[in-house]
Amino acid sequence: MAKEKKSTLNVQGLAVSIISDNADDYISITDIARHRDAERSDYILQNWMRNRSAIEFIGLWEQLHNPNFNSIEFDGIKNMAGSNSFSLTPKRWIEATRAIGIMSKTGRYGGTYAHKDIAFEFASWVSVEFKMYLIVEFQRLKEDENKRLSTKWNLNRTLSKVNYHIHTDAIKENIIPSNITKKQEQFIYASEADMLNVAIFGKTAQQWRKANPDKAGNFRDYSTLEQLLVLANLESMNAEFIRMGLQQGGRD
Repeated sequence: MAKEKKSTLNVQGLAVSIISDNADDYISITDIARHRDAERSDYILQNWMRNRSAIEFIGLWEQLHNPNFNSIEFDGIKNMAGSNSFSLTPKRWIEATRAIGIMSKTGRYGGTYAHKDIAFEFASWVSVEFKMYLIVEFQRLKEDENKRLSTKWNLNRTLSKVNYHIHTDAIKENIIPSNITKKQEQFIYASEADMLNVAIFGKTAQQWRKANPDKAGNFRDYSTLEQLLVLANLESMNAEFIRMGLQQGGRD
């Protein structure tokens, strides 16, 4: 997974941990198992994984999402599932099949985690009622995260515009001659903007686009709030230096 973000849901009084990155959410099925037996969560997990239907579900999930899944080992496990002598632990499943839908974690947020698709399936086996409350709390968490991301994005866009017109007006009024072409005018604007871009981001707008051909917008859309605040202040200062008649070589 990429850089992880850790969250906790309160589901019917039970704390359920979630580990997320930008693409996936993994829910602690160790915590979910505690809803049935707080002292023997490992036993509950192993009991679930003895069921043929559970093995078929998590195996199908891997086949759909994991190109490195060991289907041969999976077939062997599936054929044994359900028999009286069959037992399976999450660790054995991961090691035998190279599974990615279930993972083990150590430390403060230790335990067995499963991709949300698998975690919800396990929660159904534990308790249909618990699953419904889990889904409600999970959706609430995602809605809160989306609201925060939207607020941050709007703040980024606002900061990227702060002092922008002050800067461009100063360039227009004090640097751009009246008898040049539109292309020459755009070059002057770009040159002044790139002086600030290099100072803050270490590269020009064109260099950023070449390095990030798959990203929409420009690198200001991917900047931190701190960088955008510095940029806004530099635009204000540069505008004042332009009005003072300082040449670019004396302002960089």
